[in-house]
Amino acid sequence: MNEINPKISASSASVAGKSFSELPLSPAMQATLQQLGYLTMTPIQAASLPIALAGHDLIAQAKTGSGKTAAFALALLTNLNPRRFAVQAMVLCPTRELADQVTQEIRRLARSADNIKILTLCGGSIMRTQVSSLEHGAHIIVGTPGRIMDHMERGTLNLEALNTLVLDEADRMLEMGFVDDIAYVAKRCPAQRQTLLFSATYPDGIARLARQFMRNPQEVKLREQHEESKIRQRFYKVENDDRLQAVGMLLKHYRPVSTLAFCNTKQQCRALLEVLHGLGIHALTLNGDLEQRERDQVLIQFANRSSSVLVATDVAARGLDIAQLEAVINVDVTPDPEVHIHRIGRTGRADQNGWALSLCTPTDRNRIITIAQTMRIEPDWHDLSALQNDDDTPLVPPMVTLQILGGRKEKIRPGDVLGALTGEAGFTREQVGKITVTDQYTYVAVARNIAHEAVRKLSAGKVKGKSVKVREL
Repeated sequence: MNEINPKISASSASVAGKSFSELPLSPAMQATLQQLGYLTMTPIQAASLPIALAGHDLIAQAKTGSGKTAAFALALLTNLNPRRFAVQAMVLCPTRELADQVTQEIRRLARSADNIKILTLCGGSIMRTQVSSLEHGAHIIVGTPGRIMDHMERGTLNLEALNTLVLDEADRMLEMGFVDDIAYVAKRCPAQRQTLLFSATYPDGIARLARQFMRNPQEVKLREQHEESKIRQRFYKVENDDRLQAVGMLLKHYRPVSTLAFCNTKQQCRALLEVLHGLGIHALTLNGDLEQRERDQVLIQFANRSSSVLVATDVAARGLDIAQLEAVINVDVTPDPEVHIHRIGRTGRADQNGWALSLCTPTDRNRIITIAQTMRIEPDWHDLSALQNDDDTPLVPPMVTLQILGGRKEKIRPGDVLGALTGEAGFTREQVGKITVTDQYTYVAVARNIAHEAVRKLSAGKVKGKSVKVREL
Protein backbone atom coordinates (compact mmCIF):
# COMPACT_ATOMS: atom_id res chain seq x y z
CA MET A 1 0.00 0.00 0.00
CA ASN A 2 1.43 3.41 -0.94
CA GLU A 3 2.12 5.97 1.76
CA ILE A 4 1.00 9.58 1.53
CA ASN A 5 3.79 12.04 2.21
CA PRO A 6 3.38 14.70 4.91
CA LYS A 7 1.25 17.69 4.04
CA ILE A 8 2.69 20.93 2.76
CA SER A 9 0.28 23.25 4.56
CA ALA A 10 0.43 26.97 3.96
CA SER A 11 -1.74 30.05 3.99
CA SER A 12 -2.76 31.56 0.67
CA ALA A 13 -0.78 34.70 1.44
CA SER A 14 2.51 32.85 2.00
CA VAL A 15 2.67 31.42 -1.53
CA ALA A 16 0.97 34.19 -3.52
CA GLY A 17 2.66 36.58 -5.93
CA LYS A 18 5.35 34.27 -7.37
CA SER A 19 6.04 34.68 -11.07
CA PHE A 20 5.42 31.97 -13.70
CA SER A 21 8.87 32.88 -15.06
CA GLU A 22 10.39 31.03 -12.07
CA LEU A 23 9.00 27.72 -13.39
CA PRO A 24 10.93 25.34 -15.70
CA LEU A 25 8.56 25.84 -18.65
CA SER A 26 9.44 26.06 -22.34
CA PRO A 27 9.98 29.55 -23.87
CA ALA A 28 6.87 28.98 -26.02
CA MET A 29 4.75 28.23 -22.94
CA GLN A 30 6.19 31.23 -21.09
CA ALA A 31 5.26 33.41 -24.10
CA THR A 32 1.69 31.97 -24.10
CA LEU A 33 1.31 32.73 -20.38
CA GLN A 34 2.47 36.32 -21.02
CA GLN A 35 -0.06 36.70 -23.88
CA LEU A 36 -2.88 35.37 -21.67
CA GLY A 37 -1.94 37.79 -18.90
CA TYR A 38 -0.81 35.03 -16.52
CA LEU A 39 2.00 36.89 -14.75
CA THR A 40 1.87 35.86 -11.09
CA MET A 41 0.74 32.48 -9.82
CA THR A 42 -2.30 31.97 -7.62
CA PRO A 43 -1.51 30.33 -4.23
CA ILE A 44 -2.46 26.81 -5.41
CA GLN A 45 -0.38 27.20 -8.59
CA ALA A 46 2.66 28.40 -6.62
CA ALA A 47 2.34 25.53 -4.13
CA SER A 48 1.58 22.69 -6.55
CA LEU A 49 3.31 23.45 -9.87
CA PRO A 50 6.93 22.92 -8.69
CA ILE A 51 5.88 19.47 -7.35
CA ALA A 52 3.87 18.52 -10.46
CA LEU A 53 6.54 19.74 -12.90
CA ALA A 54 9.16 17.71 -11.00
CA GLY A 55 7.12 14.60 -11.90
CA HIS A 56 5.74 13.73 -8.44
CA ASP A 57 2.23 12.44 -7.79
CA LEU A 58 0.22 15.16 -6.09
CA ILE A 59 -2.86 15.60 -3.89
CA ALA A 60 -3.88 19.27 -3.82
CA GLN A 61 -6.75 20.79 -1.91
CA ALA A 62 -8.03 23.91 -3.68
CA LYS A 63 -11.39 25.58 -4.05
CA THR A 64 -13.17 26.26 -7.35
CA GLY A 65 -11.88 29.44 -9.00
CA SER A 66 -8.41 29.16 -7.42
CA GLY A 67 -6.56 28.50 -10.70
CA LYS A 68 -6.17 24.75 -10.23
CA THR A 69 -7.01 23.97 -13.88
CA ALA A 70 -3.94 25.85 -15.08
CA ALA A 71 -1.91 24.08 -12.36
CA PHE A 72 -2.56 20.61 -13.76
CA ALA A 73 -2.83 21.75 -17.41
CA LEU A 74 0.72 23.14 -17.39
CA ALA A 75 2.00 19.87 -15.93
CA LEU A 76 0.27 17.60 -18.47
CA LEU A 77 1.24 19.87 -21.41
CA THR A 78 4.88 19.77 -20.27
CA ASN A 79 4.76 15.94 -20.37
CA LEU A 80 3.21 15.93 -23.85
CA ASN A 81 4.94 15.03 -27.10
CA PRO A 82 2.83 16.71 -29.86
CA ARG A 83 4.48 14.55 -32.55
CA ARG A 84 3.22 11.36 -30.92
CA PHE A 85 -0.42 11.08 -31.99
CA ALA A 86 -1.71 9.03 -29.05
CA VAL A 87 -3.58 9.74 -25.81
CA GLN A 88 -0.90 10.91 -23.38
CA ALA A 89 -3.01 12.70 -20.76
CA MET A 90 -6.49 12.20 -19.31
CA VAL A 91 -8.53 14.40 -16.96
CA LEU A 92 -11.50 12.90 -15.10
CA CYS A 93 -14.21 15.42 -14.08
CA PRO A 94 -17.51 14.93 -12.20
CA THR A 95 -19.74 16.81 -14.65
CA ARG A 96 -19.92 17.75 -18.30
CA GLU A 97 -19.88 21.49 -17.52
CA LEU A 98 -16.61 21.16 -15.65
CA ALA A 99 -15.16 18.98 -18.42
CA ASP A 100 -16.06 21.69 -20.96
CA GLN A 101 -14.43 24.41 -18.80
CA VAL A 102 -11.27 22.31 -18.38
CA THR A 103 -11.09 21.58 -22.13
CA GLN A 104 -11.36 25.30 -22.95
CA GLU A 105 -8.61 26.21 -20.47
CA ILE A 106 -6.22 23.50 -21.76
CA ARG A 107 -6.87 24.67 -25.35
CA ARG A 108 -5.98 28.25 -24.37
CA LEU A 109 -2.72 27.14 -22.76
CA ALA A 110 -1.85 24.75 -25.63
CA ARG A 111 -2.30 27.28 -28.41
CA SER A 112 1.44 27.79 -29.03
CA ALA A 113 2.03 24.05 -29.54
CA ASP A 114 1.63 22.24 -32.87
CA ASN A 115 -1.91 21.01 -33.42
CA ILE A 116 -2.61 19.43 -30.04
CA LYS A 117 -5.95 17.63 -30.21
CA ILE A 118 -8.16 17.57 -27.12
CA LEU A 119 -11.36 15.48 -26.96
CA THR A 120 -14.19 15.74 -24.43
CA LEU A 121 -15.87 12.41 -23.62
CA CYS A 122 -18.98 12.81 -21.45
CA GLY A 123 -22.35 11.17 -21.05
CA GLY A 124 -25.27 12.97 -22.69
CA SER A 125 -23.41 13.15 -26.02
CA ILE A 126 -23.77 10.67 -28.88
CA MET A 127 -21.41 7.71 -28.44
CA ARG A 128 -21.06 7.12 -32.20
CA THR A 129 -19.70 10.65 -32.75
CA GLN A 130 -17.18 10.18 -29.93
CA VAL A 131 -16.01 6.82 -31.33
CA SER A 132 -15.48 8.46 -34.72
CA SER A 133 -13.46 11.30 -33.14
CA LEU A 134 -11.30 8.79 -31.24
CA GLU A 135 -10.57 6.91 -34.47
CA HIS A 136 -9.02 10.13 -35.80
CA GLY A 137 -6.75 10.27 -32.72
CA ALA A 138 -6.20 12.67 -29.79
CA HIS A 139 -3.43 13.80 -27.42
CA ILE A 140 -5.59 14.69 -24.39
CA ILE A 141 -8.92 13.29 -23.16
CA VAL A 142 -11.17 15.18 -20.74
CA GLY A 143 -14.29 13.39 -19.57
CA THR A 144 -16.58 11.92 -16.94
CA PRO A 145 -15.68 8.55 -15.34
CA GLY A 146 -18.74 6.63 -16.60
CA ARG A 147 -18.29 7.59 -20.25
CA ILE A 148 -14.50 7.03 -20.13
CA MET A 149 -15.17 3.57 -18.67
CA ASP A 150 -17.71 2.86 -21.46
CA HIS A 151 -15.05 3.60 -24.09
CA MET A 152 -12.45 1.47 -22.30
CA GLU A 153 -14.86 -1.49 -22.15
CA ARG A 154 -15.69 -1.10 -25.86
CA GLY A 155 -11.99 -0.94 -26.73
CA THR A 156 -12.41 2.47 -28.42
CA LEU A 157 -10.00 4.27 -26.04
CA ASN A 158 -6.34 3.22 -26.08
CA LEU A 159 -4.35 4.45 -23.07
CA GLU A 160 -1.04 2.65 -23.67
CA ALA A 161 0.80 5.97 -24.18
CA LEU A 162 -0.77 7.72 -21.15
CA ASN A 163 1.75 9.48 -18.91
CA THR A 164 -0.50 11.83 -16.86
CA LEU A 165 -3.83 11.10 -15.13
CA VAL A 166 -5.69 13.98 -13.44
CA LEU A 167 -8.65 13.65 -11.07
CA ASP A 168 -10.38 17.03 -10.87
CA GLU A 169 -12.92 17.75 -8.10
CA ALA A 170 -12.21 14.30 -6.67
CA ASP A 171 -14.43 14.86 -3.61
CA ARG A 172 -17.40 15.64 -5.84
CA MET A 173 -16.77 12.44 -7.85
CA LEU A 174 -16.80 10.47 -4.58
CA GLU A 175 -20.07 12.17 -3.52
CA MET A 176 -21.62 11.21 -6.86
CA GLY A 177 -20.69 7.54 -6.37
CA PHE A 178 -17.91 7.35 -8.98
CA VAL A 179 -15.36 5.68 -6.68
CA ASP A 180 -15.54 2.26 -8.41
CA ASP A 181 -15.46 3.84 -11.88
CA ILE A 182 -12.38 5.90 -10.97
CA ALA A 183 -10.62 2.83 -9.58
CA TYR A 184 -11.51 0.85 -12.72
CA VAL A 185 -10.07 3.55 -15.01
CA ALA A 186 -6.94 4.22 -12.92
CA LYS A 187 -6.00 0.55 -12.59
CA ARG A 188 -6.10 0.13 -16.39
CA CYS A 189 -3.80 3.09 -17.03
CA PRO A 190 -0.05 2.43 -17.37
CA ALA A 191 1.60 1.94 -13.96
CA GLN A 192 4.47 4.28 -14.90
CA ARG A 193 2.51 7.53 -14.97
CA GLN A 194 2.02 10.69 -12.96
CA THR A 195 -1.29 11.09 -11.08
CA LEU A 196 -2.53 14.53 -9.97
CA LEU A 197 -5.58 14.71 -7.68
CA PHE A 198 -7.37 18.02 -6.97
CA SER A 199 -10.15 18.37 -4.43
CA ALA A 200 -11.99 21.28 -2.77
CA THR A 201 -12.49 19.41 0.50
CA TYR A 202 -10.65 16.42 1.98
CA PRO A 203 -13.06 13.66 3.07
CA ASP A 204 -11.69 10.30 4.29
CA GLY A 205 -12.44 8.71 0.93
CA ILE A 206 -9.73 10.80 -0.79
CA ALA A 207 -6.92 9.19 1.21
CA ARG A 208 -8.40 5.72 0.62
CA LEU A 209 -8.67 6.42 -3.11
CA ALA A 210 -5.11 7.77 -3.27
CA ARG A 211 -3.65 4.71 -1.56
CA GLN A 212 -5.14 2.47 -4.27
CA PHE A 213 -3.26 3.93 -7.23
CA MET A 214 -0.96 6.86 -6.37
CA ARG A 215 2.80 6.56 -5.82
CA ASN A 216 4.10 8.42 -2.75
CA PRO A 217 1.99 11.51 -3.47
CA GLN A 218 3.04 14.89 -2.14
CA GLU A 219 0.15 16.68 -0.44
CA VAL A 220 -0.60 20.40 -0.68
CA LYS A 221 -3.31 21.98 1.43
CA LEU A 222 -3.89 25.72 1.45
CA ARG A 223 -5.65 27.43 4.30
CA GLU A 224 -8.08 29.62 2.40
CA GLN A 225 -8.25 33.21 3.56
CA HIS A 226 -11.16 35.24 2.28
CA GLU A 227 -10.44 38.94 2.46
CA GLU A 228 -12.65 40.56 5.10
CA SER A 229 -13.24 43.61 2.92
CA LYS A 230 -14.41 41.52 -0.06
CA ILE A 231 -16.76 39.00 1.57
CA ARG A 232 -18.97 40.55 4.24
CA GLN A 233 -20.46 37.81 6.43
CA ARG A 234 -23.63 38.30 8.43
CA PHE A 235 -25.50 35.76 10.55
CA TYR A 236 -29.26 35.99 11.14
CA LYS A 237 -31.15 34.20 13.93
CA VAL A 238 -34.32 32.57 12.64
CA GLU A 239 -36.84 29.94 13.70
CA ASN A 240 -36.87 26.87 11.46
CA ASP A 241 -40.45 27.47 10.24
CA ASP A 242 -39.54 31.01 9.14
CA ARG A 243 -36.36 30.07 7.28
CA LEU A 244 -37.71 30.10 3.70
CA GLN A 245 -39.66 33.36 4.07
CA ALA A 246 -36.50 34.89 5.58
CA VAL A 247 -34.68 34.27 2.27
CA GLY A 248 -37.22 36.52 0.55
CA MET A 249 -36.65 39.21 3.22
CA LEU A 250 -32.88 39.10 2.67
CA LEU A 251 -33.30 39.38 -1.12
CA LYS A 252 -35.69 42.33 -0.83
CA HIS A 253 -33.32 44.15 1.56
CA TYR A 254 -29.94 43.52 -0.13
CA ARG A 255 -31.35 43.37 -3.70
CA PRO A 256 -28.42 41.43 -5.25
CA VAL A 257 -28.51 40.87 -9.02
CA SER A 258 -27.25 37.26 -8.66
CA THR A 259 -27.58 35.07 -5.56
CA LEU A 260 -26.55 31.46 -4.95
CA ALA A 261 -28.77 29.98 -2.20
CA PHE A 262 -27.46 26.80 -0.56
CA CYS A 263 -29.75 24.20 1.00
CA ASN A 264 -28.67 20.93 2.59
CA THR A 265 -31.30 18.78 0.82
CA LYS A 266 -33.07 18.54 -2.54
CA GLN A 267 -36.43 18.75 -0.73
CA GLN A 268 -35.44 22.08 0.84
CA CYS A 269 -34.36 23.35 -2.60
CA ARG A 270 -37.79 22.53 -4.04
CA ALA A 271 -39.61 24.14 -1.11
CA LEU A 272 -37.53 27.34 -1.39
CA LEU A 273 -38.08 27.53 -5.15
CA GLU A 274 -41.84 27.44 -4.57
CA VAL A 275 -41.63 30.24 -1.98
CA LEU A 276 -39.46 32.45 -4.21
CA HIS A 277 -41.76 31.96 -7.21
CA GLY A 278 -44.69 32.92 -4.94
CA LEU A 279 -42.84 36.17 -4.16
CA GLY A 280 -42.41 36.88 -7.88
CA ILE A 281 -38.64 36.26 -7.79
CA HIS A 282 -37.07 34.65 -10.87
CA ALA A 283 -35.33 31.60 -9.39
CA LEU A 284 -34.00 28.33 -10.80
CA THR A 285 -32.75 25.19 -9.11
CA LEU A 286 -30.00 22.69 -9.82
CA ASN A 287 -30.62 19.12 -8.79
CA GLY A 288 -29.63 15.61 -9.79
CA ASP A 289 -33.05 14.93 -11.33
CA LEU A 290 -32.43 17.29 -14.26
CA GLU A 291 -31.42 15.96 -17.65
CA GLN A 292 -28.06 17.25 -18.87
CA ARG A 293 -29.64 19.66 -21.38
CA GLU A 294 -31.91 21.13 -18.67
CA ARG A 295 -28.94 21.47 -16.30
CA ASP A 296 -26.92 23.26 -19.01
CA GLN A 297 -29.79 25.69 -19.59
CA VAL A 298 -30.14 26.48 -15.87
CA LEU A 299 -26.42 27.21 -15.58
CA ILE A 300 -26.37 29.33 -18.73
CA GLN A 301 -29.37 31.42 -17.58
CA PHE A 302 -27.88 32.02 -14.14
CA ALA A 303 -24.35 32.76 -15.39
CA ASN A 304 -25.61 35.33 -17.91
CA ARG A 305 -27.78 37.14 -15.32
CA SER A 306 -31.17 36.02 -16.68
CA SER A 307 -32.18 34.58 -13.29
CA SER A 308 -31.89 36.31 -9.91
CA VAL A 309 -31.41 33.24 -7.69
CA LEU A 310 -29.94 29.78 -8.17
CA VAL A 311 -31.04 27.34 -5.45
CA ALA A 312 -28.75 24.34 -5.06
CA THR A 313 -27.24 21.72 -2.77
CA ASP A 314 -23.47 21.52 -2.36
CA VAL A 315 -23.33 18.44 -4.61
CA ALA A 316 -25.27 20.16 -7.42
CA ALA A 317 -23.28 23.40 -7.20
CA ARG A 318 -19.76 21.92 -7.13
CA GLY A 319 -17.68 22.99 -10.10
CA LEU A 320 -19.65 26.19 -10.68
CA ASP A 321 -17.55 29.27 -11.25
CA ILE A 322 -19.96 32.17 -11.72
CA ALA A 323 -18.54 35.62 -12.35
CA GLN A 324 -20.19 38.60 -10.67
CA LEU A 325 -22.00 36.74 -7.90
CA GLU A 326 -23.18 39.42 -5.47
CA ALA A 327 -24.44 37.18 -2.65
CA VAL A 328 -24.40 33.70 -1.18
CA ILE A 329 -27.21 32.78 1.20
CA ASN A 330 -26.77 29.77 3.48
CA VAL A 331 -30.42 28.79 3.82
CA ASP A 332 -29.25 25.81 5.88
CA VAL A 333 -26.00 25.89 7.85
CA THR A 334 -23.63 23.11 6.74
CA PRO A 335 -22.14 20.82 9.42
CA ASP A 336 -18.74 21.02 7.69
CA PRO A 337 -16.78 24.30 8.20
CA GLU A 338 -14.70 23.65 5.05
CA VAL A 339 -17.89 23.43 3.00
CA HIS A 340 -19.05 26.75 4.52
CA ILE A 341 -15.76 28.39 3.49
CA HIS A 342 -16.11 26.87 0.01
CA ARG A 343 -19.71 28.12 -0.28
CA ILE A 344 -19.03 31.73 0.64
CA GLY A 345 -15.89 31.81 -1.51
CA ARG A 346 -18.14 31.81 -4.60
CA THR A 347 -18.77 35.53 -4.02
CA GLY A 348 -16.24 38.36 -3.63
CA ARG A 349 -14.12 37.12 -6.54
CA ALA A 350 -11.36 39.14 -8.20
CA ASP A 351 -11.87 42.82 -7.36
CA GLN A 352 -15.56 42.50 -6.44
CA ASN A 353 -17.30 42.58 -3.06
CA GLY A 354 -19.92 40.09 -1.96
CA TRP A 355 -22.36 39.26 0.83
CA ALA A 356 -22.38 35.92 2.66
CA LEU A 357 -25.64 35.69 4.63
CA SER A 358 -26.39 32.73 6.90
CA LEU A 359 -29.76 31.84 8.47
CA CYS A 360 -29.26 30.12 11.82
CA THR A 361 -31.78 28.38 14.08
CA PRO A 362 -31.02 27.64 17.77
CA THR A 363 -30.07 24.07 16.78
CA ASP A 364 -27.37 25.47 14.44
CA ARG A 365 -25.49 27.08 17.34
CA ASN A 366 -22.73 24.45 17.61
CA ARG A 367 -22.19 24.49 13.83
CA ILE A 368 -21.70 28.28 13.91
CA ILE A 369 -19.22 27.99 16.80
CA THR A 370 -17.17 25.45 14.81
CA ILE A 371 -17.27 27.61 11.64
CA ALA A 372 -16.23 30.72 13.61
CA GLN A 373 -13.32 28.85 15.23
CA THR A 374 -12.15 27.45 11.89
CA MET A 375 -12.32 30.86 10.18
CA ARG A 376 -11.00 32.69 13.27
CA ILE A 377 -13.86 35.16 13.16
CA GLU A 378 -16.39 36.58 15.58
CA PRO A 379 -19.83 36.03 14.02
CA ASP A 380 -21.54 39.30 13.08
CA TRP A 381 -25.12 38.72 14.32
CA HIS A 382 -28.09 40.69 12.95
CA ASP A 383 -31.86 40.65 13.44
CA LEU A 384 -34.24 40.02 10.56
CA SER A 385 -36.54 42.66 12.07
CA ALA A 386 -33.93 45.33 11.20
CA LEU A 387 -34.12 44.57 7.46
CA GLN A 388 -35.64 47.24 5.23
CA ASN A 389 -38.42 45.70 3.14
CA ASP A 390 -40.31 48.81 2.08
CA ASP A 391 -39.05 48.70 -1.54
CA ASP A 392 -41.82 46.88 -3.45
CA THR A 393 -40.02 47.10 -6.80
CA PRO A 394 -39.84 43.52 -8.16
CA LEU A 395 -36.41 41.89 -8.12
CA VAL A 396 -36.04 41.35 -11.86
CA PRO A 397 -32.90 39.99 -13.58
CA PRO A 398 -31.42 42.47 -16.09
CA MET A 399 -31.08 39.98 -18.96
CA VAL A 400 -33.22 37.43 -20.85
CA THR A 401 -31.75 34.32 -22.49
CA LEU A 402 -32.64 33.54 -26.10
CA GLN A 403 -32.17 30.02 -27.45
CA ILE A 404 -31.20 29.65 -31.11
CA LEU A 405 -31.65 26.23 -32.76
CA GLY A 406 -28.15 25.55 -34.14
CA GLY A 407 -24.72 25.41 -32.56
CA ARG A 408 -21.21 24.08 -33.11
CA LYS A 409 -22.47 21.40 -35.54
CA GLU A 410 -23.75 24.22 -37.79
CA LYS A 411 -20.37 25.99 -37.28
CA ILE A 412 -22.05 28.92 -35.46
CA ARG A 413 -19.63 31.09 -33.48
CA PRO A 414 -20.38 33.79 -30.86
CA GLY A 415 -19.24 36.44 -33.36
CA ASP A 416 -21.92 35.33 -35.84
CA VAL A 417 -24.69 35.94 -33.29
CA LEU A 418 -23.21 39.23 -32.09
CA GLY A 419 -22.90 40.35 -35.72
CA ALA A 420 -26.55 39.49 -36.44
CA LEU A 421 -27.76 41.43 -33.40
CA THR A 422 -25.56 44.50 -33.80
CA GLY A 423 -25.68 44.58 -37.61
CA GLU A 424 -28.98 44.21 -39.42
CA ALA A 425 -31.03 43.95 -36.18
CA GLY A 426 -29.62 47.30 -35.05
CA PHE A 427 -28.93 46.65 -31.35
CA THR A 428 -25.87 47.99 -29.52
CA ARG A 429 -23.01 45.86 -28.18
CA GLU A 430 -24.00 46.95 -24.63
CA GLN A 431 -27.47 45.39 -25.06
CA VAL A 432 -25.96 41.95 -25.75
CA GLY A 433 -24.56 39.82 -22.94
CA LYS A 434 -22.90 36.43 -22.72
CA ILE A 435 -23.10 34.12 -25.79
CA THR A 436 -22.75 30.36 -25.24
CA VAL A 437 -22.49 27.91 -28.14
CA THR A 438 -23.18 24.20 -27.49
CA ASP A 439 -23.31 21.33 -30.00
CA GLN A 440 -26.96 21.86 -30.97
CA TYR A 441 -27.99 25.22 -29.52
CA THR A 442 -26.69 28.76 -29.11
CA TYR A 443 -27.73 30.86 -26.11
CA VAL A 444 -27.45 34.64 -26.04
CA ALA A 445 -28.31 37.02 -23.19
CA VAL A 446 -29.95 40.28 -24.24
CA ALA A 447 -31.17 43.24 -22.19
CA ARG A 448 -34.67 42.51 -20.85
CA ASN A 449 -36.23 45.54 -22.56
CA ILE A 450 -35.22 44.35 -26.06
CA ALA A 451 -35.88 40.61 -25.66
CA HIS A 452 -39.14 40.37 -27.66
CA GLU A 453 -37.80 42.62 -30.41
CA ALA A 454 -34.54 40.61 -30.55
CA VAL A 455 -36.48 37.35 -31.03
CA ARG A 456 -38.54 38.94 -33.82
CA LYS A 457 -35.53 40.42 -35.65
CA LEU A 458 -33.33 37.31 -35.35
CA SER A 459 -36.22 35.11 -36.57
CA ALA A 460 -36.81 37.41 -39.54
CA GLY A 461 -33.11 37.79 -40.37
CA LYS A 462 -30.19 35.39 -40.78
CA VAL A 463 -27.31 34.04 -38.68
CA LYS A 464 -24.30 32.94 -40.73
CA GLY A 465 -26.40 33.32 -43.89
CA LYS A 466 -29.14 30.97 -42.68
CA SER A 467 -32.61 31.48 -41.19
CA VAL A 468 -32.80 30.28 -37.56
CA LYS A 469 -35.49 29.41 -35.02
CA VAL A 470 -35.30 31.54 -31.86
CA ARG A 471 -37.22 31.50 -28.58
CA GLU A 472 -37.02 33.06 -25.11
CA LEU A 473 -36.12 30.63 -22.32
